[in-house]
Amino acid sequence: MTTSDQNSAIKAFEYESIIDFLTKPIDPDRFKKSVKKVSKLLESGSPVSSNPKKPKASKNQLFINIDKRLIKINTEEIDLVEASGDYVLIKMEKMDYKVHTSLTKLKEKLPSDTFFQVHRSYIINLKKIVDIQDNTVLIHKSVIPISRSKRGELMGKLNLI
Repeated sequence: MTTSDQNSAIKAFEYESIIDFLTKPIDPDRFKKSVKKVSKLLESGSPVSSNPKKPKASKNQLFINIDKRLIKINTEEIDLVEASGDYVLIKMEKMDYKVHTSLTKLKEKLPSDTFFQVHRSYIINLKKIVDIQDNTVLIHKSVIPISRSKRGELMGKLNLI
């Protein structure tokens, strides 16, 4: 794949048929290296598909795009995620990040054993719960609403006595 936009590289590798990524203007030496890579793949008889593959999510890290930079964050450090229009606010103890994505897309990337969507606008880290009272949960210093439909499922995920 070739493009002048380096940010497209991450999206490009979601497809099995993308073997390499070249940015314009194309460097001849880099192009030759890419052709060799494809040749080796074809010689090995490996099938190349154009179907999108499901991205392999690492259980404890996530890369977010902030001002054309990819920043790695440890998912265990995330307190909660809040929907805010076309963005989500990832709240952590030391830093908050505003990312252009949907809550649904981010939920797919987070480990489901640690994160739970308690409300249509909030996903919380179950390990960061300080207190639960009525229809709210306290995460660090943030009071988050719990929807009535999610309360029972949340209680089922907790180690209650």
